[in-house]
Amino acid sequence: MINLANLTNSNRPKKKVQRVGRGPGSQRGKTSCRGSKGSKARSGYKARFGQEGGQLPLFRKLPTRGFTRGRFLKAVLSINLGRIDALYEDGEVVNFETLRAKGLAPRELPGGIKILGEGELKKKVSIEAHRFSQTAKEKLEKGSVTFKEIPLGKESK
Repeated sequence: MINLANLTNSNRPKKKVQRVGRGPGSQRGKTSCRGSKGSKARSGYKARFGQEGGQLPLFRKLPTRGFTRGRFLKAVLSINLGRIDALYEDGEVVNFETLRAKGLAPRELPGGIKILGEGELKKKVSIEAHRFSQTAKEKLEKGSVTFKEIPLGKESK
């Protein structure tokens, strides 16, 4: 009969915990691999991230002023022609709504949709996107696929 007194942990083996500072026979005794003296040997020591000993740390070498465009970049959904060929059937429309329905586009897309020219598009679909790469435009014109460039922020109704 199983009761609380004879339950065992059958999920994982018991790990032996190394107890530091327990005498010379433990191989982690006395200074417990901290050396002797100095702030690193004391309890409560915490090094600042990027601390480099006596060397000037990297965070102090880097400039504090300047401009980065990272805050202002807008996420763009880029999709290849080969992926469109695999996901869509003949006569379908490729736009934000259908991409959302297939689970490819997020709820909001401030940067719009960009069609890239990787792969081949053999199906007759009509594409409505915000941007097209040069190779994608060439392949779409060669394959006589209808495509329309939509201004950013204006989705088709």
